[in-house]
Amino acid sequence: MTTIWCYVFILPAMILAGLFTFYPIVASWFISFLEWSGITADGEFVGLDNYREAVSDPFFWRAFGRSFLFTSIDVPIRLFLALVVAIILNDAALRMRSIFRTIFFLPVVTTMAVVGVVWSLLLSPFDGPVNIALLETGLVGTPIDFLGSVDTALISVVAVHIWKSFGITMIYWLVALQTVPAGLYEAARMDGAGRWRMHRDITMPLIKPFAILIALISVVSTLQVFGLVQAMTQGRPNYSTELVELYVYRLAFAPEGAVEPRMGYASAVAVIFGVAVMVIALGQGWALRRARSLRAAARTETGGEDQ
Repeated sequence: MTTIWCYVFILPAMILAGLFTFYPIVASWFISFLEWSGITADGEFVGLDNYREAVSDPFFWRAFGRSFLFTSIDVPIRLFLALVVAIILNDAALRMRSIFRTIFFLPVVTTMAVVGVVWSLLLSPFDGPVNIALLETGLVGTPIDFLGSVDTALISVVAVHIWKSFGITMIYWLVALQTVPAGLYEAARMDGAGRWRMHRDITMPLIKPFAILIALISVVSTLQVFGLVQAMTQGRPNYSTELVELYVYRLAFAPEGAVEPRMGYASAVAVIFGVAVMVIALGQGWALRRARSLRAAARTETGGEDQ
């Protein structure tokens, strides 16, 4: 009887997941084999033609490259800065550390769209507070069009995303740091080890599996920034911030000029990108299993018990 009630309680969540997650995924696979605008009742089956077109489409590969460029800039910077802050806030001797944690985490609870709109106003070249501050301090002579220049638009969006997601990455690191036994640090201090050496020889080897998991979560989440980029730049200027998600959206729902939506081709692009993300996730999953075995060996060498 208890088992039946367990299924009853998870049924609403499974129904919602089926309607809004699993069904759209399977439907996109089917639609990717059609030449269909999404407006007419039926589409024409074209087999792998959409996939062949995607592979030879330079606009797709540019958007694909921008997505991974965005990730390759965002993730390492955010992981490093969040780790440094987490190590500082993990110190029990630091006063008001709970308040600092809350301050860093606040942007996480704000929606991507709201963050995008607010930062678009802050970075405005006309009356944006950021440009006003730069002009008044003499750091620049003329306003910087952060979101209107090909040279600065993408990096500006990356910076905003780092600010937005910094708090959750910091929390992940804090959880990882709190799994390291305090006794190891005490023993290292008695042996005369300094703070840097303790973090190098104790902290980093023991949190390596968590580091891989945090990196995996960060990479996957950074590849899903449609709301932020759409709110800030809509892929402009000159497509310099058009990531794969925006490219798919433009093809499927917002075609330019008199061109009809191409739901089938957009679905094929989405499937290719999804497979690429899945390959990354599988690779990092293998690295996580490898890191767990290394962590067990490291704990044995440092005298700790594997948990």
